[in-house]
Amino acid sequence: MKLLGRIDFSYLYALLGGGLLVLSFPSFDIFPLAWIALAPLLVMIYDKPRGESFKIGLVFGLVYFFGTVYWIYYSVNHFGSIALVPSLIIVLILSLYLSLYPAAFCSLYSIIIKKTDLPALLVAPVLWTALELLRSYAFTGFPWSSLGYSQYLFLVFIQSADIVGIYGISFLVVAVNGAIADYFIMKERTRERPLYSRLYTYAGWSILVVAILANTAYGFYRLHQQRPGSSLKVAVVQGNIEQDKKWDSAYQTSVIDVYRKLTLDVAAHSEGVAGPDLVVWPETAVPFYFGADKQRSEELTDFQHNLDTYLLFGSVLKKSGPKEDYSNSTVLLTKDGTVSYIYDKIHMVPFGEYVPLRSVLFFVDKLVVGIGDFLPGDSYIKAVTPFGSFGTPICYEIAFPGLVRKFYTKGGDFIVTVTNDAWFGRTNGPYQHFSMGVFRAIENRKPVIRAANTGISGFINSNGEILANTSLFSRTTLKADIMTDRTLTFYTKYGDLFSFFCIVLSLLLIIKYRKKSPIY
Repeated sequence: MKLLGRIDFSYLYALLGGGLLVLSFPSFDIFPLAWIALAPLLVMIYDKPRGESFKIGLVFGLVYFFGTVYWIYYSVNHFGSIALVPSLIIVLILSLYLSLYPAAFCSLYSIIIKKTDLPALLVAPVLWTALELLRSYAFTGFPWSSLGYSQYLFLVFIQSADIVGIYGISFLVVAVNGAIADYFIMKERTRERPLYSRLYTYAGWSILVVAILANTAYGFYRLHQQRPGSSLKVAVVQGNIEQDKKWDSAYQTSVIDVYRKLTLDVAAHSEGVAGPDLVVWPETAVPFYFGADKQRSEELTDFQHNLDTYLLFGSVLKKSGPKEDYSNSTVLLTKDGTVSYIYDKIHMVPFGEYVPLRSVLFFVDKLVVGIGDFLPGDSYIKAVTPFGSFGTPICYEIAFPGLVRKFYTKGGDFIVTVTNDAWFGRTNGPYQHFSMGVFRAIENRKPVIRAANTGISGFINSNGEILANTSLFSRTTLKADIMTDRTLTFYTKYGDLFSFFCIVLSLLLIIKYRKKSPIY
């Protein structure tokens, strides 16, 4: 769409829209911007051929994704021994791949919107949600920067995630953007098809208003609902161990001493006040192979035996077999020091914990220095204790709603996630990572307990309310009484059913209108 004579502002609005979305995400937290960021883009590409729309969407996506995942450069640069400029180029290449999704969105939207009387507030969110779900599974999946995460502080609005998931929240945000776009493109559409276009637009606005009111009412209902559960005393330990010293044998004893001292402080019983039922250490907290290193393993179990509490910690485990394999795991020790639960991380971080297609990419090594490839687990096992059962998604896994829900399809009481966000430095990465726990809590109606090596550690109740959290790069502990939740939600039982429905609708729209569109 051309404004002010012959000047075309399409690419400028693409840059602006991508920038506004970046500002909607943690740690900027200007969440109202997401409600308008896409609207100018939807207006600008209304009269564009699909090839031009694809390029405009690519520009939009580059700004959006580079602005939200730029922190990856920190891991590659600081821990992968790759210079600053090449590390930024790696992030740019990743952002370019991710930008293909909004580019495809813009291309498909421009094809369909000109050939149908359906309003943008329906066409746009259906396409966006379908592609957002696809992005979370394609090529091992990368669900980071889903649009719905921009609303993690807007608790009334996001309670419906226990039905439609994070992608359903993205749908509603895009729908509002589409409704704004409909106002600006209605004049041109009604000139071509006056009756139906105006009728469909008014009907779409009415349905959207009803949907938002219903969503808000549901949010208030859920926030004030009493659900079955019990009180749990829990503590997390944030060791704040330097990443480059963590596996240095010279620092093994000092690292263990840090966790011992902090744990003794937080687990101490005061007069009339019981200690925590559970203490949680972060991902790979122990700087040795638990079980394989007999001496240090026995020292840890002896120490824990005197705490009178359960201890969950992250550890790299050596697996028995013909070759030396490792797993990134969580281990639970009971009050008497016995191992009652081990979970092996299932979803590995590509190029961080393993190299995909190694037989083809034989010349590529992992981008971060460490031990060899990890062996993925294959079981969504829960820990069962006197104070409830829980799964323990590790680090990157909390970003995958479909993975987390699989722990709870047969019930459960709370979620424990352990991570080591030292890889992210003082970027926006830790804030974005922490915000994902809000949605996993709501989707499954389970409080989230999060222990991070350098932060952010904290507690989130089953309504998504952040009860307490630590600051970055502080050596500290955090203790709270939280309410477990035994609710089995629609989302937990059926997953991303709403989003798969959007995929079906998208395919129907593409099949119906693609043949009517000229080729550019």
